[in-house]
Amino acid sequence: MTSRERVIRALRFETPDRAPRDLWSLPGVGKYRKEELDRVCRLYPADFGATGVRYGVSPRARPLHGDTGTYVDNWGCVWHVGEPGVAGEVKEPPIRTWSDLKTYRLPWEVIREADFSRVNETCAAQKTFVRAGTETRPFERMQFLRGSSQLFMDLAYLEKELFQLRDMLHEFFCEELRLWAKTDVDAIQFMDDWGAQRALLISPDLWRSFFKPLYREYCQIIKGAGKYVFFHSDGHIEAIYPDLIEIGVDALNSQLFCMNIEGLAAKYKGRITFWGEIDRQYLMPFGTTEEVREGVRRVRRALDDGRGGVIAQCEWGVRDPIENVLAVFDEWEKPRPG
Repeated sequence: MTSRERVIRALRFETPDRAPRDLWSLPGVGKYRKEELDRVCRLYPADFGATGVRYGVSPRARPLHGDTGTYVDNWGCVWHVGEPGVAGEVKEPPIRTWSDLKTYRLPWEVIREADFSRVNETCAAQKTFVRAGTETRPFERMQFLRGSSQLFMDLAYLEKELFQLRDMLHEFFCEELRLWAKTDVDAIQFMDDWGAQRALLISPDLWRSFFKPLYREYCQIIKGAGKYVFFHSDGHIEAIYPDLIEIGVDALNSQLFCMNIEGLAAKYKGRITFWGEIDRQYLMPFGTTEEVREGVRRVRRALDDGRGGVIAQCEWGVRDPIENVLAVFDEWEKPRPG
């Protein structure tokens, strides 16, 4: 069974030979621990492949010089990096007041100057399942542009400028997704971090009225091109699980250990593919290898019935021991726990 066949079978609940593997490593791992990363990838090859695309660059962008400091992204957001190997935080949003919105211009050059010419060739040359990552993240991008605390106040007042900003971003993201939809990738991914530790960051009703229609159109574009929809969101997002299923998300990456894993399984197993993960707040950085293994066994007992619907995914933080990463994938290789 090829990697591509394995992932498709998992998404369709058609009994793959094993759960597909997907390792996410933070930039610091590749930069400071490359030999360890290469070792894990050699022992447990991923079932997901790269796309070979190059996005355009905005003239506003300014790179990070050194391991810490500031950089400016394509959207004009100024990021402060205080710890090597992590993305940092936006401390200087470009749309501080609504008057700034009048002159703000989206970085259309990022997608209109993107080079998709090698994507189909790259897809044809590999047997892995090819999932395209995208810029599409409306809630987070609004936070980066306005500042998180300001955006939450915006969502409380729902002034007309907020709808204008949302619709500007939505137009941009739809165009990006349509470009990907014309290629031969197997799946297209978008994301937004919606959860706090115990609940959604905004009310589910507000999410459904203000953001769900955007997501529905993203799924329509992706599914209309015959591709699978992958979505990632951090935090406790159980309240919107049924909505994500309804609009057509095929694979959902969420922080299972923030929620009741067994309860999620009872409601949603067989309706969506659980794309990871293993607890990266405690188990991956601080747990013993046996605790990590038990975490994997817990996920598998709840979700892995052998028919598919699970992906063996974990995130490798810059300080996480390699032994814990190896334990995750080794435990997924074992027979299903009783």
